[in-house]
Amino acid sequence: MTLDGARERRVRTGGIELCVAELGDPADPTVILVHGYPDTKEVWSQVAVRLADRFHVVLYDVRGHGSSTAPRPLRGGFTLEKLTDDFLAVADAVSPDRPVHLVGHDWGSVQSWEFVTVARAEGRIASFTSMSGPSLDHLGHWTKGRLKRPTPRAVAQLLGQGRRSWYVYALHTPVLPELAWRGPLGRRWPKLLARLEKVSGDGYPTASLPTDAANGAWLYRDNVRSRLRRPRTDAHAHAPVQLITPLGDAFLSERLYDGLERWAPRLVRRTLDAKHWIPRTRPDQVAAWIGEFVTANEGGRLPTTATGPYAQRFGGQLVLVTGAGSGIGRATAFAFAESGARVVAVDRDAESAARTAELARLVGAPEAWAEPVDVTDEAAMEKLAEKVAAEYGVVDVLVNNAGIGISGSFFDTTPEDWKKVLDVNLWGVIHGCRLFGKQMAERGQGGHIVNIASAAAYQPSKALPAYSTSKAAVLMLSECLRAELAGQGIGVSAICPGFVNTNITTTARFTGVDAEEQARRQKRTARLYGLRNYPPEKVASAILRAVVRNEAVAPVTPEARGAHLMSRFVPGALRALARLDPPL
Repeated sequence: MTLDGARERRVRTGGIELCVAELGDPADPTVILVHGYPDTKEVWSQVAVRLADRFHVVLYDVRGHGSSTAPRPLRGGFTLEKLTDDFLAVADAVSPDRPVHLVGHDWGSVQSWEFVTVARAEGRIASFTSMSGPSLDHLGHWTKGRLKRPTPRAVAQLLGQGRRSWYVYALHTPVLPELAWRGPLGRRWPKLLARLEKVSGDGYPTASLPTDAANGAWLYRDNVRSRLRRPRTDAHAHAPVQLITPLGDAFLSERLYDGLERWAPRLVRRTLDAKHWIPRTRPDQVAAWIGEFVTANEGGRLPTTATGPYAQRFGGQLVLVTGAGSGIGRATAFAFAESGARVVAVDRDAESAARTAELARLVGAPEAWAEPVDVTDEAAMEKLAEKVAAEYGVVDVLVNNAGIGISGSFFDTTPEDWKKVLDVNLWGVIHGCRLFGKQMAERGQGGHIVNIASAAAYQPSKALPAYSTSKAAVLMLSECLRAELAGQGIGVSAICPGFVNTNITTTARFTGVDAEEQARRQKRTARLYGLRNYPPEKVASAILRAVVRNEAVAPVTPEARGAHLMSRFVPGALRALARLDPPL
């Protein structure tokens, strides 16, 4: 995805020309995206197009990179002071009358911390979103503080970050970095990114990479040592700050941001289970957080952060739940929403799905959508997968929950009954795993698939041959998928509830009986489940816990856990129980 269709202009400042690209309506709030090293503005292309329908999005090549010209001489031409001049020139050109919302990644974030803390930029920045790039001044104080009080923890943090910063030392070496980038490293960098970070190409990196990287070495040489030795004491942010920390960043420890509230009192923290290049690997999530932060600040407030027990794990992730209109599906959608996830509520009942999405936003989801789809309809599921990927992004967590109940002896269960229960309980799961799981695998950034099986998957019963068969198939499918997808970082969990108080009992079909007897059995079963009164919210909690722990099989209720143990150690006892007549 490139910046095709963007409007380009040249902005002159300090003897150089900056290449500036714009997307969206200039009347909307302006968001300026600043790239890092050794990137160009194209690193933001996937994020930019996702923001352009709501904001005036501006990207520019930092001096010496991409289509911008380089200072001469290079030495001394990349100081933070000169980079600040560049930013202010761009901001004045694209948004002369309104403050801009600033977003930086890597060295784009490092220099943006300078912009948001110097007095001459005060009033020009409405908000700042920082990713994978600390303030050099804050880093200097962080380092000095730990050297002054060298506790074992402080020393470990210093050594840990020192190990991660190997590339900083290398870039201070004369000549060699330039030779490497203009030689073998420049040629191999795209493949290295694809292999180590699963970064997609599609116009990135640009052909100017060797020159950009050679010029950009002066970002480090002109600034790092001087600022670490003499960090500013007035480096306080004069705008609200959103910090997005990728937990898998190979270059920066999350401990670098300890105590950041001292420098940025209006701070919102986010964490992301990803590596360094999140503008390329997590554009949907990044764009969602940027949009939420900008919108909130335009309204004169800070966004509320998720308060759920797994907010650090699921905040901003995209979660799709089938059968979300009621019961376990609705409770699961709410649990993910409370942890800050973006939720797609799928149900064949459009009104129920819409209600779930509406309530999910109220309980904490930054965004929630309803999609009315019958999971048994392969073509409809394919269209859903295409729509979700195009409009919301690749799903991070898939919960295949849609299911129906059926009870009756084998010989009373008709082929039509078998087809209906297998279509929903098994084929619905297969469609979800095949379509959304494939998207996860192609993205290459991991994910998790949750399939709702049942204690009936391993506890036989002469009253549930069709239902138990469908759920046993789901359990085995989950185990097979787990083995296949493990090498791609995609977890698969089979959740096995027992007797849970949901409306599946009132819609379950009883074979071999007339309508009056079926209604009586539905009513009696619902009453028994109601007396058991195990709430679907507890199943939802088990689902989130299973994803966090990457559990293969998660029996939920006490009876489900007991039956699971019996199936492993005393299967004969379960077979004996299977012969008993159910209460009718």
